[in-house]
Amino acid sequence: MAETEVITLGCRLNAYESAVMRELAAGAGAGDTVIVNTCAVTAEAERQARQAIRKARRAKPGATIIVTGCAVQIAPEKFAAMPEVDRVVGNGEKMRAATFGPGASAPRVAVGDIMALGETARHLLTGFEDRARAFLQVQQGCDHRCTFCIIPYGRGPSRSLPAGAVVEQARAFAAAGVAEIALTGVDLTAYGQDLPGKPTLGALVRRILTLAPGVARLRLSSLDPVEIDDELWRLIADEPRLMPHLHLSAQAGDDMILKRMKRRHLRADLLAVCDRARRLRPGIAVGADLIAGFPTETDAMFANTLRVVEECGFGFLHVFPFSARAGTPAARMKQLPGDTVRGRAKALREAGAAALGRHLARRAGTLDRVLVEAPGRGRAEDYTQVRLDAPGLGVGAVFAARLEPLGGELIARPVERLAA
Repeated sequence: MAETEVITLGCRLNAYESAVMRELAAGAGAGDTVIVNTCAVTAEAERQARQAIRKARRAKPGATIIVTGCAVQIAPEKFAAMPEVDRVVGNGEKMRAATFGPGASAPRVAVGDIMALGETARHLLTGFEDRARAFLQVQQGCDHRCTFCIIPYGRGPSRSLPAGAVVEQARAFAAAGVAEIALTGVDLTAYGQDLPGKPTLGALVRRILTLAPGVARLRLSSLDPVEIDDELWRLIADEPRLMPHLHLSAQAGDDMILKRMKRRHLRADLLAVCDRARRLRPGIAVGADLIAGFPTETDAMFANTLRVVEECGFGFLHVFPFSARAGTPAARMKQLPGDTVRGRAKALREAGAAALGRHLARRAGTLDRVLVEAPGRGRAEDYTQVRLDAPGLGVGAVFAARLEPLGGELIARPVERLAA
């Protein structure tokens, strides 16, 4: 029987859910099926989804094409109108085994009310696509309403996976030989607020590290700067198995724009978080998401965002040109000209490239433990991507290395052991 192919677009949460759907479809006997797991964060993400669907149909004219994900949840009619699509499935429905069973009786469009979901579906994955890194969903949905963001309407309210289920999955990944686990969610720092006792993300991380000793490397995905709890700060300071890397959902470096975005932090908060992280964990790397060209952004406001890159010492940037999403408050604000948005995105990317260069220069000559992600490529503990001079080590291996500069990158060369 032909295997199910899953095409994943977008975030780490989608990557986790794609792994779940692959197992659900296999168990249900889905047959010759292509599942396209879409993203809706920008208009470009939707365009890429449509492109992927058309490409899949050309490659597999006889396959059943099922389209799901955030773009589908928000606008199912757009994808139902595509002749290449056989079935349209919502974000709630995609996590159910029955959705992928064969049979002509299944509805062509099955997209329920995402806002009515009260809990996160539990699935125990037996493995991941490779042995290097697995994503572990611990939280789903978002109760905040940032003015630019459509994702809460695709993901629903904030819902957390009970800690026991998280630990069970972490143990299963470790037993399967996964070298590193990355915790993921839509609003990760909101973890536990819907659970009895309201446990924090820090409490969850400590429980994983205590009860799943086989987890060698634990990493966190994007964090809200002002919602990092005290327990998590203690772990950042003291726990070597928690990787020295933070990625902040910053979005801007200007206070007025942050207020118009309806974010919960200001510029000073970003600076304070970065300072605290480095005082607690010298050498920690900090990255950030930034949006270029938000409506009403002046040249002076954008200059504040450019400056915050260097002032915070960000090493990695994810830059998003502002994309108006229908139904969000920001889409009703006065928009900037497209060439202005593109120009500012370009300037931010250039600032990001310079920031990465400074980060690599700081790391040159240092020692680290490097995870082999692919032939010839790996990542240090602080998420620095490196080339490898380590023949014979397969994907998922972790080795002690010295990081040396080579052609604008760093190359990891094995050493016998790291300094104490």
